[in-house]
Order: sequence, then structure tokens, then C-alpha cells
Amino acid sequence: MRRLFLFILAAAVVGAAAFWALTRPAPLPADTFAGLTGDVVRGEAVFHATGCASCHMAPGATGEAKLVLAGGQAFPSDFGTFLAPNISPDPQQGIGGWSLMDLANALQRGVSPGGAHYYPALPYWSYARMQPQDVVDLYTFLQTLPPDATPSQPHQIGFPFSIRRLVGGWKLLNSDSDFVVQGDLTEAETRGRYIAEAMAHCGECHTPRNALGGLDTSRWLAGAPNPSGQGTIPNITPAKLTWSEGEIVEYLTSGFTPDYDSAGGHMVPVIENMAQLPESDRAAVAAYLKKVPGVE
Repeated sequence: MRRLFLFILAAAVVGAAAFWALTRPAPLPADTFAGLTGDVVRGEAVFHATGCASCHMAPGATGEAKLVLAGGQAFPSDFGTFLAPNISPDPQQGIGGWSLMDLANALQRGVSPGGAHYYPALPYWSYARMQPQDVVDLYTFLQTLPPDATPSQPHQIGFPFSIRRLVGGWKLLNSDSDFVVQGDLTEAETRGRYIAEAMAHCGECHTPRNALGGLDTSRWLAGAPNPSGQGTIPNITPAKLTWSEGEIVEYLTSGFTPDYDSAGGHMVPVIENMAQLPESDRAAVAAYLKKVPGVE
């Protein structure tokens, strides 16, 4: 019995050590941004494409107040409710004290400046597809925004999801930063894929998830339940979205559908962001959506 007890104890210790090693945060290589300098104008375009304000502006913000990234919006999920943090340049309550690497590790690896895992409510596996130059430009632009001293609110998450180390295990099972749509793409389709799959992270809402909350890429953009519990997020593959490329561009510009309906819910700020981009980018997204495999 003593030998059995010692064997079980040793196995538990080895298992715990292996889990701790496998689930440790993995930051970006230190030289990821070597030789790159940021550009504010390009960074503003990246800011709109990535939709930072859509999540991080204060609840109900309008007009110029949308650029005050004080946080506070609530995002319900099957695992609890996530509260968007303050990412304004405030040095105490926001990210004003962050370095470029701090922001990049958060965006592309889900790792905090303190070395902890961020929850995947931050779509870092989408942002992981972003080019280093775009990350540098975004960092440069974020520094120009108004600081705000509103403290970030804690997420409303119960046990065991409150154990952040478990997110490391989730990452092991769901860390896929490859582009989903592959094959021979035109220049416009490639640009549209980059916007849709990386910066605009369309798949995070429009793709169904598995039991652990990972994206089911076999049904890419095929629609999903609304995390709020109210209705569904639509299928935007060619099996369901039969609009022409021009009609898609118009929707991403004005919010109006070919049937003269209009966008609602969280799609409203998405369209506001898309409308800030060059029309060629919206046309590229439309071309990409026509290339996505149809899923019934």
C-alpha cells in the first residue's frame, strides 16, 4: 500500500509539473518588431479594421467619446460575463505604461504584461494573423487617444473558469493562427482574407464553437448562437449569403441590405468601422466572402 501511495503521489507530481510546463504563457520572440517604426495614419486604419473601440469604448458612448477606450462593456458567454478593460493611454488604469511588446503579446498571444493568460474574449488567435507592421502602427495610434482613469472591472466568471492557468490548456487545444481559407487567391481575395480573418476577426462571431469555446473551422462563418442568448448570428458563407459583391460593399458602407433592411446590434459598430476603410478594402472583403466554402 505504501508503494502504491508513493507511486500515485509521484505520478500526481509529474502530472502537475507537466501541466504547469505545457500551460505556461508563451510570449512573442523578442526580435519580432526589430527595425520597425510606427505610423499614426496607418495605425488609425488598423484601429478601425480591428474594431478596438467597438469593445473598449464605454457603454453607450457616441461620437468622439468612442475614442475614449475606458472599457466597461459586458459580453456574456457560456463561461461567464467578460467586462472589457480600459485600454486608454492612462498610465495607471489603462495601458499607457505598456511597451510595444506588452501590447503585441496581449493581442497576438493572449499574455498580459505580468505573464498571465488573457481569456479568449480577446480574439488573440485572430489577431495572431496580423503582420508585425500593423501591430506597430496600431500601438503608435493608440498612444494618441485620450487617457481615461476609469478602473477596469473584474470579469464575472465562476470556478473553475476563474483559474487563468486553465486558459493555457485551452490554448493548447485551440491555438490555430493559420488562415482558414486556403488555395489560389487573387490579390483582392488575399487582402479580404487578411481583413476578415485577422484584423476584423469576423469568424469570432460568425463561426460556431465547440464545447470548449474553440472555433469550429470546419463550419467557418456558418453562423452561430448569439452569446447574449437572443437570436443567432447569421451564416455569411455563399450557401446563405447570396448578395452580389457590390451589395456586400454597400452593406459594409451604409448598413443597408439589398432589401432595404438595416444592420442592428453589434454589427452597427462593425459597419461604422468598415466604412472608415478605403472602398477597395470593403470590396476585398466582399471578394473574400465569395471565396469562402459554402456551408448549409
